[in-house]
Amino acid sequence: MKPISEMSQAEIGAFIQSQLRRDGIDVVLSGGASVAIFSEGKYVSKDLDMVPEFFLNRRRLSDTMMKMGFEEPKSRYFIHPDSEHIVEFPPGPLSVGSEPVKEIIEIEYVTGILRVISATECVKDRLAAFYHWDDKQSLIQAVLVALRSNVDLDEIKRWSLVECFAEKFDEFRTQLMKGA
Repeated sequence: MKPISEMSQAEIGAFIQSQLRRDGIDVVLSGGASVAIFSEGKYVSKDLDMVPEFFLNRRRLSDTMMKMGFEEPKSRYFIHPDSEHIVEFPPGPLSVGSEPVKEIIEIEYVTGILRVISATECVKDRLAAFYHWDDKQSLIQAVLVALRSNVDLDEIKRWSLVECFAEKFDEFRTQLMKGA
């Protein structure tokens, strides 16, 4: 096993998830780190958001993370002395807007298997921030992912209509066409 200092962000995620799974903790990567993966590195994130699929026993989580050499300076995130990445465990359920995440994929790395929301779910996740908080950076991230990954635009449109953001979906589609 390579040292944490030499692991990519995705490899660290796979390593952490593999260790957590051994202790009965199932989490899925979401947020900016998933954008970094699906944008092929065009977006850089320093954190890993690991969303629990089920109830998360915080004590068991902390114990497992500490066994891997992570410290918990604040009760909401973990750091490792050999990595610049911050690991957070936002509360579940794993959702985008008002809907549960529909597709989780697995990517194999030398450090383990990384479970991450699909590229389509990643775009929806970023668009949720754009739709609800007018976060333009999230719009840019959604476009980056859509340009570099195979996403289901019909599903994204369907979801956008359910979320009542048809006009903002049109803005996303316009930005996507400009970037293509």
